[in-house]
Amino acid sequence: MTKNVSAIIESVGAYAPPNILTNADLEKMVDTSDEWIIERTGIKERRIASEGMSTSDLATKAALSCLSSSSIEPEDIDLIIVATASPDYAFPATACLVQHALGATNAAAFDVEIGCTGFIYGLAIGSQFIVSETYENVLVIGAETLSRLINWEDRNTCVLFGDGAGAALLTPGKPDEGILGFHLGVDGSQEEVLYLPAGLSKLPASHDTVDQGLHYVHMEGRAVFKFAVTTMNNAVSKLLEQIGKTPEDVDLLIPHQANIRIINSAIQRFQIPREKVMINIEKYGNTSSASIPIALYEAHEQGRINKGDLVILVGFGAGLSWGSIAIKW
Repeated sequence: MTKNVSAIIESVGAYAPPNILTNADLEKMVDTSDEWIIERTGIKERRIASEGMSTSDLATKAALSCLSSSSIEPEDIDLIIVATASPDYAFPATACLVQHALGATNAAAFDVEIGCTGFIYGLAIGSQFIVSETYENVLVIGAETLSRLINWEDRNTCVLFGDGAGAALLTPGKPDEGILGFHLGVDGSQEEVLYLPAGLSKLPASHDTVDQGLHYVHMEGRAVFKFAVTTMNNAVSKLLEQIGKTPEDVDLLIPHQANIRIINSAIQRFQIPREKVMINIEKYGNTSSASIPIALYEAHEQGRINKGDLVILVGFGAGLSWGSIAIKW
């Protein structure tokens, strides 16, 4: 079926909390070193939300940043999708809180929870509301305050994660521009490789779950690394095949900023020049569902994306999940 419109990214925005936690700071907290963290992850510092600042606060600031460079007012927004693994509450959805904070009184709202792949899923879902001509203005946000879910005595996880938010506004465009295609997937058999064990229906909060540290992120680092390298390469390959493109056609690759070694593996696999890959992990660490939209925003602000460019976004995370999306800017 021939589509009459496509979903284009009208504008982008981001917000990172001002508080910076450096590797030198972490050296005073756990048994680690700046040299080890940089060598193993590529991270030099990360942002940490201040006390009292929640995921919805970060998401709202990113949304305002996004809307500031568009002609769309909050009351013009039809739908808000917030991708997050660290919501304000189990319910209501963080997107509902953002809707109220923005004054987007005409918008429907819901959350997407698929870990670090959340923003990719959010864009894919939001684009379908545009293509079906159900809505005209869809705001997709990736936002996290993972610092609240980290055991700061666990050096295997506390060095990795940071807080932040990024946003993209989807609007209708011509059929041959905007989002050209996407590829999504999960392997639900590996749930315990990366998860937050307690606090909801399977392991309700109790003195025992708190004492055992089950309300913090648990990650099997080696398993996640192996999964990520293979999955990211496959997700990009399948997407390019779907849209009839090759790695040589890609103008900018924006991967999930989880680990520099994973990103380097993709660069080597596809023989993409490093200048065509957006990397900012050294400044923010892994901000989960916020990492790709923050990187997208920074790439746009740096003039690294021009009209007509083919931009590929690719992510992976808890689930275990993966996703990629192709955009003709």
